[in-house]
Amino acid sequence: METLADTLKSYLDDSQIEKIMRAYEYAKDAHKGQFRRSGEPYIIHPVAVAKILAGLHMDHETLMAALLHDVIEDTVATKEQLTEHFGSAVAELVDGVSKLTQIEFKSKAEAQAHNFQKMTLAMAKDIRVILVKLADRLHNMRTLGPLHYDKRRRIATETLDIYAPIANRLGINSIRVELEDLGFSALYPMRSKYIKKAVQKLRGNHNEIIRDIQTRLEERLVQRGLKGQIIGREKHLNSIYKKMKYKHKSFHEIMDVYAFRIITDTEEDCYRVLGAVHSLYKPLPFRFKDYIAVPKVNGYQSLHTTLFGMHVNIEIQIRTQDMDDLADYGIAAHWQYKDESDVILANQVRIDRWLSGLKEMREHAHDSMEFIEHVKIDLFPDEIYVFTPKGAILELPAGATPIDFAYSIHTDIGHACVACRINKQLAPLSEPLQSGQTVEIVTAPSAKPSRAWLNIATTGKAKSSIRHYLKEQQEAESVELGQKLLEKSLNGINATWKGISQEQIQKVLEHNQCETVDALLRTIGAGYRMPYIVARQLASDMNPVSSEKEVMAIDSKVLVKGTEGMQLSFAHCCYPIPGDPIIGLPDASSGLIVHSAACPKVLNLKDNMAQMHLSWVKDITDEFTVEIRVELERQRGIIAELAAAITRAEGNIERIGVIEQNAKLSVVSVVLHIQGRRHLANVMKRIRAIKAVVRLNRVVLKTRNTANKKGIEKHE
Repeated sequence: METLADTLKSYLDDSQIEKIMRAYEYAKDAHKGQFRRSGEPYIIHPVAVAKILAGLHMDHETLMAALLHDVIEDTVATKEQLTEHFGSAVAELVDGVSKLTQIEFKSKAEAQAHNFQKMTLAMAKDIRVILVKLADRLHNMRTLGPLHYDKRRRIATETLDIYAPIANRLGINSIRVELEDLGFSALYPMRSKYIKKAVQKLRGNHNEIIRDIQTRLEERLVQRGLKGQIIGREKHLNSIYKKMKYKHKSFHEIMDVYAFRIITDTEEDCYRVLGAVHSLYKPLPFRFKDYIAVPKVNGYQSLHTTLFGMHVNIEIQIRTQDMDDLADYGIAAHWQYKDESDVILANQVRIDRWLSGLKEMREHAHDSMEFIEHVKIDLFPDEIYVFTPKGAILELPAGATPIDFAYSIHTDIGHACVACRINKQLAPLSEPLQSGQTVEIVTAPSAKPSRAWLNIATTGKAKSSIRHYLKEQQEAESVELGQKLLEKSLNGINATWKGISQEQIQKVLEHNQCETVDALLRTIGAGYRMPYIVARQLASDMNPVSSEKEVMAIDSKVLVKGTEGMQLSFAHCCYPIPGDPIIGLPDASSGLIVHSAACPKVLNLKDNMAQMHLSWVKDITDEFTVEIRVELERQRGIIAELAAAITRAEGNIERIGVIEQNAKLSVVSVVLHIQGRRHLANVMKRIRAIKAVVRLNRVVLKTRNTANKKGIEKHE
């Protein structure tokens, strides 16, 4: 805590430091008795997080939130108590960082997605939330050692997938680099160890060349009368590994490049220094990038050039001090300077634009899993820069299409997009854009997005907007279709929608667990509910059932045979037959499926509201399918004797086969057609008369025995 206090004294006043110390004492008391996996007192972690943020010169409220960031999640302290003691701003920051611990999730991935969604909501209100979270994650990555291997890999993967890219998007290079290297070391410890050792070995061999190049660069700047601080740059481990992996380069190919950074006073001096170094060494073609005129999406500004001299490649970055500070601290630079430069203010605008895009994606996403996938897309952009017809520059990820361009301007322009012109020439909407192109979008009032656009769009904003529109359109069409189907079913039972009381409608809505009529119609149109059944529910108080051949009200018995207007089918899992207690389950494609009341599929059904208690009509003459299992002694001609017994009982055999056998016994499955339970009892009586029969039973449920490698069906 002493080192933290020393850092605070360098840029905060006494009253602010006093508030931070109060937060420290509160956190220390709240976490009393809690220890980290390493055995250290837990308070060490929030103090370390605060130190990281103090290194970025963050304000006192952020540091207070850093010290308190785990008290809501891990102690009995509440948000209300933090508000009372430290103010609403600090409490909101702590709450934004806290995970959703009171909700049970189906998987770790779902929990991660929900917590990230919660954090982005808080981040959109106050960007400091993500800065606390990044510092929290950085210290956790520094102290992964005591954790179990699987947990280390999960945290490292999450860091590389989410938090390092966010740090990059916010321009905080110092945190981004360390997160990437720590994540890489945790996922690939042996590869990391090898690269680290190889870098250390080469460093000594390169010192002389580095000093020689640096001396020549300094002399050239002096000759031109230019000020510039020249710093040698080292590549970090994850960067080396990614270049080896994705660019298919050897370690020595990557390390034979010597990198320098030149810090100068003004933007004009940057270009003068560029001319000076180009006069010293020959620039390589197509290796020059001007990020000052066209900054990266995270606000990064610098001139990049690659030179060839002294038989090696020399990479040089040229920037001002403000640009260098922004490259290291990104959005955190906002709190470092009282008099903010144009560079920092411009970066603030970019961050606000990104946060606004996150908010829109969150509103359009169907769930948190879809949202996080859209965010991941936007966190890995290799930028291209294209122009609007009026000359404005838009930053898009590599591979972006005119559809992405349209949605980046405005969602409504994206929805109404019908064609595009690239450099004044008509082009397909699927055409990948290139840097420097001018793009014009052609719109039409009647146009609407196509599902095929999801395969063309690359940005998270475009994809989420298209999915949101298609979902709303589908729901509207489902409501319209549900209305038509329900009205048709009502007409079939001599009822009308206008003749149904509001009280009866409300009763049916509650029964079907729908809040509104549109919600009920939507489920009908989507095929989740049968319109005839809902129609009978609505008309139950209007048309009392008088005939046995009509379907009765939902809460009374319903007759199976002769049901007008209903598609019936019988379940093949339990083979219900007349005489069995039966249950009906609505199905979008098969109509009403009739199950035995004892069928485990019915018994295990969570939604009892979907069940319909059914009964059989009298004097049934139709045949029904049933399956029996016969265990008998192996004898010559025994299958033929079994079939003859069934035939004498007037049973109609559909299928017969041996499903299991050994040296003494055979288990035979027989699927046959009978007229009811009495007929089945007569058939089984005939079978039992066979002396070789050991056991006989009716199959009421067929399941697949996954443990049986021969694929034999298990009958229960």
